[in-house]
Amino acid sequence: MAECALKGIPEAECSFKDKIIDDFKNANYWWVLMVLLCFTISNVSRAIRWNMLLKPLGSTPKFINSFLTIILGYFANLGFPRIGEIVRAATFSRYEKIPLEKVVGTVVVDRIFDVMSILIVTALALLLEYERIIGYVNENSVLGEKINNLFQSNALWILAGIGILGLVALFLIRDRLAQTTIYKKIVGILTGFAEGIRSVAKLDKPFWFLFHSIMIWVMYFMMTWVCFFAFEPTANLPATAGLLVFVFGAWGIVIPAPGGMGTYHALAIAALSLYGVAGDDAFSFANISFFSIQIGCNIFIGLLALLLLPIINKNYEPVVQEV
Repeated sequence: MAECALKGIPEAECSFKDKIIDDFKNANYWWVLMVLLCFTISNVSRAIRWNMLLKPLGSTPKFINSFLTIILGYFANLGFPRIGEIVRAATFSRYEKIPLEKVVGTVVVDRIFDVMSILIVTALALLLEYERIIGYVNENSVLGEKINNLFQSNALWILAGIGILGLVALFLIRDRLAQTTIYKKIVGILTGFAEGIRSVAKLDKPFWFLFHSIMIWVMYFMMTWVCFFAFEPTANLPATAGLLVFVFGAWGIVIPAPGGMGTYHALAIAALSLYGVAGDDAFSFANISFFSIQIGCNIFIGLLALLLLPIINKNYEPVVQEV
């Protein structure tokens, strides 16, 4: 709406849907297809890595089940942020007959490695584009001031005090809590989590686990860089620009929002502005990049997953060994 107002376009004629359609009319679909290919390769590696985590639990699941439930999780995230991990684990547990808490444990491990990876990639971007990032932080120093004010406010310390008192109270009544049903249920879930996490130490091929962990994030980066070539204003930007836009966009996806909608756009646009791509051009690139994945993969393949999983598993009886 703000962009329309600046151009003198009436609000009634300002349509987000029309903007997306116009952006894709100007996109090079060959490169958009390459983006989708990189997305698919990254999730093939994620499915293989997940199966490696599941094997020490006595399971050798179907690759197609691992792959489709991962995509189904992304699809669910479009409706409600972070619910996709629960949908992914629950659906996989149902078809592969593995206790849900153990599956969730492996999903937790999967995400722990993702957190480590995004921190490493962010550090790499900071190292390579330090001057550009520092320039951006300085221009937006008001963010730093707000954070400092938060730490200096009494409210933060009051909340910390309440938290400490709560922990002390739980410690004092720990014996009584241990006899409750909900406590035993939580302990059972945490035990399953721990078993899933310990599966990392039992990997047969740690080198391949590392390889697929790297491949996932290399393909994520390639999705952004390849998308540069799909849009003329970004086609000549260097790979380091792709890295920085990828990192900003990745943190936009991490922020709780349906599929990163809005937050991805804001941070990708901010990163592109450091390279002289701003306004309509930056917003158009964010649309092309974001909706290529959301429509092309998360929605299309997500719907296919909903249809195919029951068919593929109609007469499937997984063999789970006791470990």
